Amino acid sequence: MSFDFMQLIFMLPALLLAVIMHEIGHGYIAYKLGDNTAKIAGRLTFNPIPHIDPIGSILVPAILLLFKSPVLFGWAKPVPINPLNFKKLGYKKGMALTAIAGPSINLLLAFIFGILYQIFNSQQFLAFIISIFGIGFVKSVILPLVIFFKYSVMINVILAIFNIIPIPPLDGGRVIMSLASPSLERKLESLEQYGFIIIVILLFTGILNYVILPPYKFLTSLFLGS
Repeated sequence: MSFDFMQLIFMLPALLLAVIMHEIGHGYIAYKLGDNTAKIAGRLTFNPIPHIDPIGSILVPAILLLFKSPVLFGWAKPVPINPLNFKKLGYKKGMALTAIAGPSINLLLAFIFGILYQIFNSQQFLAFIISIFGIGFVKSVILPLVIFFKYSVMINVILAIFNIIPIPPLDGGRVIMSLASPSLERKLESLEQYGFIIIVILLFTGILNYVILPPYKFLTSLFLGS
């Protein structure tokens, strides 16, 4: 990706929607498993205000844009979850399912927006809309939607891949922790406090790009039909 001001108009709402839905996914699955902590905290809402994290929702995306990173991502405030409230599954299975819910939501959104992109960007659809509403409507309404759908696919794919990296506190790390032996789980828990430091180092050394970009290119091409 390369960024300019007009792209930001489409990318930032797409990013905000993606990170909010990611966290709602965690909270909703936890709620279905018997934990209503996120619901009580008011986090099962589409209102963006309770979800915005100053660092993950504002600072990190701004830094990535400033340094013209090939990828744009961020995160919302983690939803509060108490696995001791899980009634339908055990602690470990519940944690694994709750953790994987976030990236799964992002992949589902990427799939949905990919379908919308391919429909709205098809020559047949555009010709049909032009015949009814005219070229002006296509330029002012349809093409902006096509751009938004495209960036929504790209950002949701990035978030899904980023979050399944097996480093705590990312979702992939939490899945590994839920499947690990007690001794390995303790080691991973001790690593968790340094997790974001490790991620930042991997990001700004460019190492993270080698992890994210290959599956990102494959999945975006798949969903966008290109």
